[in-house]
Amino acid sequence: MEKIVERNLLYDFYGDLLTDYQKKIYEDSAYADLSLSEIADTYKISKQSVHDLLKRCDKQLLSYEEKLHLISRHRSIKELTEKIREAAKDQAGGEKILSLTDEILKQL
Repeated sequence: MEKIVERNLLYDFYGDLLTDYQKKIYEDSAYADLSLSEIADTYKISKQSVHDLLKRCDKQLLSYEEKLHLISRHRSIKELTEKIREAAKDQAGGEKILSLTDEILKQL
């Protein structure tokens, strides 16, 4: 389950960097939950080609994260914002801080 979530996160952040063809096949696999055979039949390619393309896409998306670190930065900012929210609950003027952290979290 964790691998599926990670794979979807990678696609959400970097999917636009794939070609349209790669995106269609990746989405059919990840979101439409089609089997390799079903995808192969749809695109008139071999099951092995679908498998290879998906592996290449996964590798490419992971490579983008290793270079750009957008997901890890996103997680870090989210964690820090949550800590700020917790600290703000005990402070004077905390409502303004809570409001600002809400805005940050919406933008993430």
